[in-house]
Amino acid sequence: MISSNSSTENTGEAVPETASIPERVVPDPAARPVRRSFTAAYRLAIVAEYESAPRGEKGAVLRREGLYHSHIKEWTAARDAGARSGLADSRRSVSGSKVATKGEVDRLRAQNQRLTAQLTQTRTALDIMGKAHVLLEMLSESTDTQAPTEEVMTVAFEGLRTAGVATRTACTLTGRARASHYRRLRPPPVRRPPIPQSQRQAPTQALSPAERAAVLEVLNSVGNADLSIGQVWVRELDEGRYWCSLSSMYRIARAAGQTRERRAQATHPAKVKPELLADAPSQVWSWDITKLRGPTKGIWFHLYVLIDIYSRYNPGWIVAAREDSALAKDFLDEAITRNGTVPHTVHADRGTSMTSKPVSALLVDLGVTRSHSRPRVSDDNPFSEAQFKTMKYLYDFPGSFTSVYDARTFCEGFFAEYNHVHRHSGIGWHTPASVHFGTAAAVDDARAVTLNAAYAAHPDRFARRPVPPRIPEQSWINQPQPELQNT
Repeated sequence: MISSNSSTENTGEAVPETASIPERVVPDPAARPVRRSFTAAYRLAIVAEYESAPRGEKGAVLRREGLYHSHIKEWTAARDAGARSGLADSRRSVSGSKVATKGEVDRLRAQNQRLTAQLTQTRTALDIMGKAHVLLEMLSESTDTQAPTEEVMTVAFEGLRTAGVATRTACTLTGRARASHYRRLRPPPVRRPPIPQSQRQAPTQALSPAERAAVLEVLNSVGNADLSIGQVWVRELDEGRYWCSLSSMYRIARAAGQTRERRAQATHPAKVKPELLADAPSQVWSWDITKLRGPTKGIWFHLYVLIDIYSRYNPGWIVAAREDSALAKDFLDEAITRNGTVPHTVHADRGTSMTSKPVSALLVDLGVTRSHSRPRVSDDNPFSEAQFKTMKYLYDFPGSFTSVYDARTFCEGFFAEYNHVHRHSGIGWHTPASVHFGTAAAVDDARAVTLNAAYAAHPDRFARRPVPPRIPEQSWINQPQPELQNT
């Protein structure tokens, strides 16, 4: 706008408003200030003028020259320091060179002596180690070199220490540990070997052999044989008899090997591992009780199940609201009666119902052998436990049952399917009922006819003539392992 106005005034012509705005020009940045430099003569002159100026005109000198009071203070201190330095140099000009030269000579002489001593010590150490190296090479040709080598290194170590070599350096050169060096300087005191027991003199207050035998006889007497040593000691004391101190009585009993348990205790033999064999149905039954979750917390239903370990058939099962020994006895009695054949062994764990008196009495009356799992052994009743897992891992097994009737309804369907429909791999892919009631042979014959027809139609598809799966001849609970015979 300024340039447009001035253009109008100079020419007198109207200029359009758009042409009146010139392009914006960025001015150059200001030049950096140059630091002032003052010569020595200028500084001395200004300091002299400042000091000679009257009291009220000193500031005028600073304003005229564009200076600060700090400049005058700094320059005055520099001038005074230079004067003192020149005065000192003038005083030393006469004898300073001689004093400095003498001190330097003394320092160099001391350094030369120190280096000469170090050189002499190094030469001596090299000479000693060279001789030791030659001796070691000569000894290396012999067979037993341990003792001579140690002797050579000891002589070398002593020579180095005599030459003034430090202990650390001498140990490093000779390969000796400093701890070993100091241990040799101050060896541990020699310990006397202990006196054998047979050569020791008995204390004057010790009991004689006859007295010790009397104490041992008291400990082994009829009334004291089952008592602890403390009991024997105090009872003898109450009877007015003092034989020895309590600790002495313990020492006498310990020498005779009688400080262990002195009382007669009952022994409990280890539980026998059950080994049960069945080669036909209705020989060995296994039974157990499992819990089924009820409608609310703390409510459980109890499922009693019998299983034949050979046929995998369930001769009986019930669901009850409680576990009761009388109920278990009736359950077993009814199952055996319905089966028509009495098994020779019934196996169970050690639950309260399994070991109860009613169940035991029933099995004794029927002439059935009772078998129980070992305590804290989880695999002594495998058939019942496996069937419980099969049932509880079904996809439609409910999380809980609303009533005991619902639990019975579910179990009725499960056991009907398990006994009559399910083909079990452990019994040749037959149903448990087929094996239990003796129809498995007819089923195998029918399977053989089908397989023979298939083989006759396409014999090239078979590596050998197909046969139906065979039923195992034996079924075991804890089958014994064959003993290895030494060949």
